[in-house]
Formats: sequence, structure tokens, C-alpha cells
Amino acid sequence: MKKLLKILGVILFLFVAYLVVLQVYPKNAGRFPFLAILFFGDVYLYASVKTWIKGRKRFYRNILRISYWIPLALLVLAVLVTMLDPGSINDQLRIYLFGFVFIAYAAKLLPIIFLLFADFINGVRYVNHKVKKSAEKSGSITAKGEKMTRSRFLQKAGLVSGGLMFGGLLTGMLKWVYDFKIRRETIRLHHLPVSFNGLKIVQISDIHLGSWAATHPLEEVVTLINRLQPDLIFFTGDLVNYKTEEAYRFENILNKLHARSGIFATLGNHDYGDYTRWPSQTAKMKNLTDLYDFFGRMGWKVLNNENHLITHSDGQLAIIGVENWGAYSRFPKYGDIEKAAAGTGEASVKLLLSHDPTHWDVIISKKYTDIDITFAGHTHGFQFGIDTRRVRWSPAQWVYKHWAGLYQNPAATEKLQYLYVNRGLGTIGYPGRVGILPEITLFELTS
Repeated sequence: MKKLLKILGVILFLFVAYLVVLQVYPKNAGRFPFLAILFFGDVYLYASVKTWIKGRKRFYRNILRISYWIPLALLVLAVLVTMLDPGSINDQLRIYLFGFVFIAYAAKLLPIIFLLFADFINGVRYVNHKVKKSAEKSGSITAKGEKMTRSRFLQKAGLVSGGLMFGGLLTGMLKWVYDFKIRRETIRLHHLPVSFNGLKIVQISDIHLGSWAATHPLEEVVTLINRLQPDLIFFTGDLVNYKTEEAYRFENILNKLHARSGIFATLGNHDYGDYTRWPSQTAKMKNLTDLYDFFGRMGWKVLNNENHLITHSDGQLAIIGVENWGAYSRFPKYGDIEKAAAGTGEASVKLLLSHDPTHWDVIISKKYTDIDITFAGHTHGFQFGIDTRRVRWSPAQWVYKHWAGLYQNPAATEKLQYLYVNRGLGTIGYPGRVGILPEITLFELTS
């Protein structure tokens, strides 16, 4: 009865708190159900581990209890601060704060899943009135001569896997997030004019400057790229997370990038300011104008449904850029390939910058097979997976047909057509990488 009253009391408190937030901060009320779900998940997991905690000495028991609830306390504090005074948390603190909270709850998710499965097994046994019989006959696991029930094994497996997840994600945030990898691709185009043979192109994508806790790693990126001495640099979108102002502290670093024949860019879905609330449409448009001005000051040419021709005596190379176009409904469809490719009909080689690889899947590979190579990004490889020569796996492949690396269009008959999906330099959401490292790609075109 006491437990039931406690549960009802908590539900009533959360309901009243939600009504308060709805009245005082209506724009932030949408976050409240998410916090409630995390709270109940925490309570559910704690009910399983508290017996183990009680068995420790008093000092360690208190430390473990406090440690367990720190992520929820930090999350609530961070949400309250951002609601009351959004500018009071500096970028570095915000990134690591939310990063730690993300890691903590990602690590708790696995034990919760194992516990749910274990409780389901126990529930089935209870319903069938065979709890005792099942405990005796189930395929038990022996450790130190004692029997361990299947449900108990699942609980322990969940806790161990959660610990491994926490350690891996923490390393990914503190170390691997800045473990930049230079990937090299040689692409042969039989119709490439001789004067363009050996053309070196560096592609970078998804920098997401709002997620960088420090500036010196980006300085390393610029140094690595300039050492490659590229003829062209392509940036395929998502310079920022939410607002152009995130980029300003990096301007003096990015403007040191150099390419003999220019730096070309296109926009990603995050660059338009669609993921933040603006006081007016005018403010949102000014944010986009500020972004164009930022690119202009750095000397990067933004291709918004337009193209740039490089002409040599033996042929032309067309660099085509479209605004963001994503097949999924949650992403904008601003790209207009017909407008972007206008006037490129005589070009010997056509290179397309398009942020979202689904644009290639749905349109380019079907209707514009004269485009030789499409350079995309967007997926980040989900920043998590296995990426070796023999094994390539990521949750990204459950969402995107083409999620990282070089692909070829099997339907193209007249000439080869390629798509390259860059794994990105920055991060979004989880400020780290595990298995899918940040990427700088060097292409060499040969005939």
C-alpha cells in the first residue's frame, strides 16, 4: 500500500510540474514527457540494483547512490538553466554536460532492456504458476558451484554490458571524437580531359561547429588538409547545429584553408536554422543571411542550386551544388537539380555536391546519370559502428541504403556513376565517435 501511495504521489507531482511548465514555459513543455520517461527508467533500474548497493559499506553505499542519480540531476539542472537563461552555459560546459548525460543514459538503456526481458520471463512463469518448477528445471548457469537462474543471469549481463557501453562512449567523447582519419580514393573517369588528370579534391562534411568543445582540434584539421595541397575543396553541408553564431569563434581557423582552384560549399539541413525557435521569420532569414556572409568572408563559394565551370583547352569540369534535399519527410527539400545543372550540358565531367545521399538514391541515380560523382554526407555513419576492411556495420545502414564510403550505380550503362558518402568531421547529439572516425577524404581523378 505504501509503495502504491508513493507511486501515485510521484505521478501527481510530475503532472503538477508539467502543468506549471506548460503555463510558464510553454515552448519547453515538449521536453517534460521525455524527462518523465527517463525518471521512470531510472527508478525501474534502481529497483534492481539497490539490493546490491545495500550490501556495500556505508561510505561506498552513499557514493553509489549519489553516483546513480547524478545524471538525472544534471539533466534536470541543465534543462532548467537553458529554460531560464539559455546563454548562461558556455559551449564547452554544455557539450560535456549533455555528453555525459547522454552516455549515462545510453549505458543504462542496455540493463533496462535486459531487465525487461528478465521480468517478462518471470511474468510468464508466474502466470503459468510454475515459478518454482521453472527455477529448478530451467537451463541454469553455474558459477562457483551455485545455480544462477536465467533471469538473474540477464540482470547481471545487463549491468556488465551497460558498464562496457559507458566506458566505450566515454572514450569516444574524450578521445576518438578528434581521431581524424584521412581516407584516399582514386576514381577513374575514362572521359576525363587530360588537363584534369590527377586532379586532387578534398571533401569535408558535417562540421557541426556548435559541437566542438575546443578550437585546437579544428586547427589540426586545417593543417592536415593544407598538407594535402588540394586543387579543390568541397564542403557538403551542416556547418552549424542550430545558429550561424556557433561558427564565429572558428572563422580565423577555417579561413586558412586553401585550394588552388577554390573552395565550394553547399548547405545541409542544419544550416537553415530549422531546428531552433526564432522570435520571427525575419530573425530566421537574417540567420541564413549571416551564414552566407560568413562563407563569403572565408572565400568559400556556396552553390545554391547553381554551378561553377572550370574551363581548360581540352574540356570543362562542372561543379554543381544543390540545396538540401532529403527523401525523408523530416528533412527539407530545397534542392532543385534541374536549375542547378542548367548550362552544364557540354561539360566533360560533372561533379555534384548534395548533402543528403537519399537525393542520389531517389533522383540522381535514376534521372541524372550524366553526373559522374555525387559528394554527400549527412549520415555521420551514426558515429557508432565497426568500420574496417572486412567488417562494415553501423545502425546507419538500417536507415540509409548508402551510409558511408564509395558506391557505384549498377543501373548506369553508358558510363560509371559514383556516390561518395563522407562520414563527417563533427558530431550531433552524442559528442563523440565509436568505431566511425571523423573523416577527411582525398580524391584523385584519373583518366
